[in-house]
Amino acid sequence: MNERILIRGGRVIDPAQGIDGVMDVCIAEGRIAGVGHQPNGFTPDRVIEASQHVVCPGFIDICARLREPGFEHKATIAGESLAAAASGIVTVCMPPDTYPVIDTPAVVQLIHDKAALTGRLRIVPIGALTRGLKGQDLSEMNALRQAGCRAVGNAHAPVATTLVLRRALEYAASHDLLVVVRPEDPDLADQGCVHEGPVGTRMGLRGIPQAAETVAVAQVLALIEHTGARVHFAQLSSARAMRSITRAQEKGFPVTADVAAHQLHLTDTAIEGFDALCHVRPPLRGLLDRDSLREGVRDGVIRAICTDHQPHEPDAKLDAFPATEPGMASLQTLLPLSLKLVAEGVMSLSRAIAALTSGPAVIMRLEGGDLQVGARADVCVFDPSAKWTVNEQTWHSSGRNTPFWGTTLEGRVTYTLWAGRLVFSNPASVD
Repeated sequence: MNERILIRGGRVIDPAQGIDGVMDVCIAEGRIAGVGHQPNGFTPDRVIEASQHVVCPGFIDICARLREPGFEHKATIAGESLAAAASGIVTVCMPPDTYPVIDTPAVVQLIHDKAALTGRLRIVPIGALTRGLKGQDLSEMNALRQAGCRAVGNAHAPVATTLVLRRALEYAASHDLLVVVRPEDPDLADQGCVHEGPVGTRMGLRGIPQAAETVAVAQVLALIEHTGARVHFAQLSSARAMRSITRAQEKGFPVTADVAAHQLHLTDTAIEGFDALCHVRPPLRGLLDRDSLREGVRDGVIRAICTDHQPHEPDAKLDAFPATEPGMASLQTLLPLSLKLVAEGVMSLSRAIAALTSGPAVIMRLEGGDLQVGARADVCVFDPSAKWTVNEQTWHSSGRNTPFWGTTLEGRVTYTLWAGRLVFSNPASVD
């Protein structure tokens, strides 16, 4: 049976409802039973003291690769679910580039079964836009929708032709499916591995120009106008692409966007010394791009901050820079990097939390992202001033591929509740 839990004396921030104040939160039968007051007859089985802590909806990560099925040598759903819980993340949207690809209801069910075994988080698979992600034949999108996919996409794999992309958007629109696009023109990207700029040129590394992203965004926007499809642009990296999306939103286009947390802090100077831990896709870009992306989150053009979590085994980062696998393990840095934006005066705490909760919930049309009475009790309690060092004792992901290893960060999750159950606590004892 679910416990009746009282979270007492925390600063409750629920951007979806405009709540920001010190108050109690009551949980019963896995649901929010009261915010700011205790229901009549409510007697808690457990009390969580949250003084000097923030209490907010559990985080929704709109893009994280948990590596299963197919890449269990890098990570597993069971292992990464603990890292997610320790990060305050209760829902993860998983891209379709698993093995086998998420292009059949059977694979969707397999992922749901794996998630259920962990009992720590909800996984929302993103179905493949094309069969096998090969970019040619359309997947059975309606069957994927019925199996539980809220969106479809082609991950990093290109679509063969503009005609295929048009047909895919039309098919998705006919079933009211969101299409997730990672905008990158493969010809302009030309197998590059870093941002095309002075740093990459000085290091002799092939660059990916901003135009690879902006051209892809422009192409999709033109097709949205023709098809009416809902499109989400994933992991933006450039200021120009963001400006195009801003104009599209002002015209009423059904488009949204997200950005990876590391893109809001790191720039292409981080690759100096050929640091493969900073080899990511899309690449880290210049300071102007970084600052423009920050403004996009602050202003709501970019509605979600994600981890773009990609755990790797150690060997994946040990080759020459261009030959290493892109991506960084980043579940546990999501909260402290978001709080750093607040500390630097980029945005308010409420806006940062909105980008981790209500923003992604609205984009994916998911239950969650708020603390409304009657809603599923997905709750994160964190200490915004707690300092911790990224090391073997504090890190839960199988992937150690983070440039923040050994760094002291500020902001740490103390408790995570998923559907009213305590799935993570630090410290382990609860008052």
